[in-house]
Amino acid sequence: MRVIPVTADAEVFTCNAFLVVGDRTVLVDAGSMSGVEDVVAEHTDHLDAVVVTHQDHDHVGELDAVVERFDPEVYAYADHPLRTHELPDGETVQIGDEAFEVVYTPGHTDDHVSLVSEQRLFSGDVVVYNDTAFEDGSFGKTDRPGSSRERLIESLQTLLDRLPETVETMYAGHGDVFESRTGGDTVRDVIERALERAERRQPKYPEA
Repeated sequence: MRVIPVTADAEVFTCNAFLVVGDRTVLVDAGSMSGVEDVVAEHTDHLDAVVVTHQDHDHVGELDAVVERFDPEVYAYADHPLRTHELPDGETVQIGDEAFEVVYTPGHTDDHVSLVSEQRLFSGDVVVYNDTAFEDGSFGKTDRPGSSRERLIESLQTLLDRLPETVETMYAGHGDVFESRTGGDTVRDVIERALERAERRQPKYPEA
């Protein structure tokens, strides 16, 4: 299956929205880039579903436009006017050619989920490979109402507990896609490094 970052050329702040083309064509997050539905249409004329990792604006800002264009099913943990299916912890959802387990990972937001298959992780914002705070393992901000560093720390540990050893690629909501390297860092290494940094309880951006 192919995983295509459809917001890669955005000129506004947006998450990484990933189009997964396979047996079941799915968009993971819709982003906030105007015209994202046109980019999706360059790769497919049919979208089976949108799976939402959480409902920050940069992840769902263009959800209405995507739904209007393709009329897909919409999966989300928390209620949303366009949601057609809940995403409870432990549920399995097919994305592309693979079955993904829903792992409830609150902390950055209280509705955050990650999606884990035998080979891939869609981590949303709970853990990213690189951002403006840290390289090679960072974690989502927890400085807003409804967020919690303690819950995020628990979520990172939960993710490690439920991550198959065979996962080789992490698609995060921000920063670069990470692929495990032979003889080098693995996806698990990246999450463990993010967990260690989160556990310091220091501000993610000390200058803020």
